[in-house]
Amino acid sequence: MTHFSTIIIDDEPAAREIIRTFLTGMSRFTIVDEATNGSEAVAKILHHRPKLIFLDIQMPRFDGFTVLQKVWPEHKPAIIFTTAYDQYALRAFDVSAIDYLLKPFDEIRFKQAIERTLERLHDRNSVKIEALLNQLVTAPQPPAQQGYLQRILVKDQSRMFFVNLTDVLYLDADGNYITLHTGNTKHIIYDSLTYLETRLDPGEFVRIHRSHIVNLAYVREIESLSNGDYKVLLKTGQTLKWTRHFKENLQAFLKRTA
Repeated sequence: MTHFSTIIIDDEPAAREIIRTFLTGMSRFTIVDEATNGSEAVAKILHHRPKLIFLDIQMPRFDGFTVLQKVWPEHKPAIIFTTAYDQYALRAFDVSAIDYLLKPFDEIRFKQAIERTLERLHDRNSVKIEALLNQLVTAPQPPAQQGYLQRILVKDQSRMFFVNLTDVLYLDADGNYITLHTGNTKHIIYDSLTYLETRLDPGEFVRIHRSHIVNLAYVREIESLSNGDYKVLLKTGQTLKWTRHFKENLQAFLKRTA
């Protein structure tokens, strides 16, 4: 049985005690530490790398969202927010929180959050197998391209198969879930876009947006926009935005078309 390391982050001792009490008897969750402010939370998350954190929002030093900004992308635990304020709910789910417990919450509501957490962590562990295999798989390549991926492993329910990168038009990230767009087909994998970028040939695949990597072989034209961004037209007719923050990556496209 898998056990999940857990950190409780809240500046109120009583709030931490409630969570500790509710977790009593839930043997799959092991409390490895607690934190009482934002800076302490960052240090302890990066030290223990827990699977789950219970995270208050308004705390000394800096708030819960700042905590997440400081530990991502180095570590991304599952998150259950615990707060007395309901105005942060939408923002909480923007960072893929599993649940949002509004204080005071009872044990029934707490157990609902735990059930959601177990479902999410089970799914995450399943797709992480796919990510780990992708890190290990490198097809035979010419010496100049040694180390770059030629294909990506995809897990679809009970089967696994490879997608050739030459068939991928672009990659689109939502958190640690990446969609591979191949014509009319989409495949979802679990991985970090930043990490995957390091495994792709920079002469073929270029980061154009914090959420997009494009296959230059499918780029038909690039149009500059008045705000400094660019519009990318693919040979398939799809359009993407190339933001000015990744303008330096235009060199790869220019070299390819020279």
